[in-house]
Amino acid sequence: MTNSQSVQALFQPFAIGNLTLPNRIVMAPMTRQFSPEGVPTADVAAYYRRRAENGVGLIVTEGTIIDHPDASNQPNVPHFYGETALKGWANVLAEVHEVGGRIIPQIWHMGARGQVGDYSEADIAAIVQAFAQSAAEAKRLGFDGIELHGAHGYLIDQFFWEQTNPRTDRYGGDMVKRTRFAVEVIEACRRAVGPDFPIVLRISQWKSEDYTAKLAATPAELEQFLKPLTVAGVDVFHCSTRRFWEPEFDGSELNLAGWVKKLTGKPTITVGSVGLDTEFMSFFTEGKGSNNTKIDGLIERLERGEFDLVAIGRALLADPAWASKIRDGRLDELLPFTAEAVKTLY
Repeated sequence: MTNSQSVQALFQPFAIGNLTLPNRIVMAPMTRQFSPEGVPTADVAAYYRRRAENGVGLIVTEGTIIDHPDASNQPNVPHFYGETALKGWANVLAEVHEVGGRIIPQIWHMGARGQVGDYSEADIAAIVQAFAQSAAEAKRLGFDGIELHGAHGYLIDQFFWEQTNPRTDRYGGDMVKRTRFAVEVIEACRRAVGPDFPIVLRISQWKSEDYTAKLAATPAELEQFLKPLTVAGVDVFHCSTRRFWEPEFDGSELNLAGWVKKLTGKPTITVGSVGLDTEFMSFFTEGKGSNNTKIDGLIERLERGEFDLVAIGRALLADPAWASKIRDGRLDELLPFTAEAVKTLY
C-alpha cells in the first residue's frame, strides 16, 4: 500500500452536475443475492450504510432489475419496481443519506435470452419504457442519480455486439447502429429524470463469456461507439476492466477509462482489481482470495487526470472501512479479501 501522504488525490471533492461527491472513491456494483423475491432487506440497508459511514464518496448499488419478464432469472437479485421492493430501497436510501452518503442504483436487464434478434419493436419499446420507469422511481425516492448497466454481455451490451445482435432493422448493422437501443434507453431515462439528474453508463470491452473480447479494436472505433451514447445524455462513463493498470490499446498507456475520457470529454470511473494483488476473475475461476497491495500507480494516474473516479469492488466487500483506513493511513488494519466475504452480507 501507499503512505497516507500520497492519497490526497483520492479525497478531493468532485462534481457531477448538481451532485457533489466528497471524494473520488466509488463502491463498485456487486451482485450479492441477499434480497429474497427481489426485495432488499434491513441487512442490505445496513450493508450499504456501513460503507457510506466509512467514507465512500458514491455507492453504486448491485444491479437492480427492471420490470420485464426476461430481465432476470435469479430470485434473490433485487428489483427496482413494485411497491415492496421500492419500499426496501427507500429504506436503503434513508440509511445511506442519514450518514451523509451518496447512492445511485444500477438499473439492469440481464438479457436472459442471450441474444436480441427475436424481440419485436414493440418488445423493445416496452423494455425501454421499463428502464425509464425505474429511473423515474429512483428520482422520486430521492436517489442521487442512476447507473445503466451496459456491460458484461447483459441486454444493453448484447445489442452492442455483432455476435449477439443479428438484427437488420434500425437496432442492428454497423457499430453505430448497434448503439440505437442504448441510445433510446438513455434518452427515455433522461426524459424521465430531467436534465440535472446524473446518468452513469457502465460499459466494458470484455464479456462474461470472453474476457479477451474487444468491442472496439482501435481508438477510432471506440470514438464511433461512444459518440451517440454521449449525445444521448450520459454524464459519466463507468469503464469496467479486469485490471485497471492495463493499457487498452497498443501505443498508449491509457486504460479504458483514460481513453473514454480523452475521446468524449466526459468524466470517467476506472475499476478493476484496485488495491488487490490478484485480478477479480481469479476468484470466480479458482475461488482465490486476494491480499492488499499498493495503489501508488492508481494515484499517479488520478493526479494526471486520466480518469476522475475510482470504483472499489472486492477490497470494499471484504472491508467496509477500506476508504477511511486508506484516508487515515491505517494500512496495517486493512482486511484481505477472502472467499468467505461473498457468503455474508457485512
